Amino acid sequence: MTRSTVADTAHGSRATGALQAVRVLAVLSTLGVLYQAATAGQILMQNEEAEELHGGGAIALHVLTGLLTLAAFWYRRTSGGPWWPTVLSGVVFVATFVEATFGHGNSLYIHVPLALVLTVGTVWVTAWSFLRSPRPAERAR
Repeated sequence: MTRSTVADTAHGSRATGALQAVRVLAVLSTLGVLYQAATAGQILMQNEEAEELHGGGAIALHVLTGLLTLAAFWYRRTSGGPWWPTVLSGVVFVATFVEATFGHGNSLYIHVPLALVLTVGTVWVTAWSFLRSPRPAERAR
C-alpha cells in the first residue's frame, strides 16, 4: 500500500464518519421540528403543559441544528462535497433563534412562517444526506 493510498483511506473514513453524523443529526433535527409542530398544536388547544414542552423542544432544536451545521461543515472539509448543506444548516440554526424571539403574543405571524422555513430547510438537508454516497469526492490531480 502506498503512502497516498493510506492517506486516501483515512480521508475516506473521515468523510464517511462525517456523512453519518450529518445523517443522524439531520434526522434528529427533523424529528425535533415535528415535535415542535406537535407541541405548538397542543398550545393552540389550550394545553397548559405544552408551552413548557415547546420551550424545551426549542432548546433541543437549537442544539441539534447547531451540531448539524458543524457536521455538514466537517463533511464538506473531509469529502470536498458541496458547500450549500453547511450554509442551509447554518441558516436553519440562526432561524431557530429568530423564530424563538417571535414566539409570543402578537408576533406569531412571523413565528409560524419561520417554522415552515425550519421544516423545509431541515428536511432538505436530511433528504440530501441520504442521497449522498459515503465515498469522498475525487480530488483534482
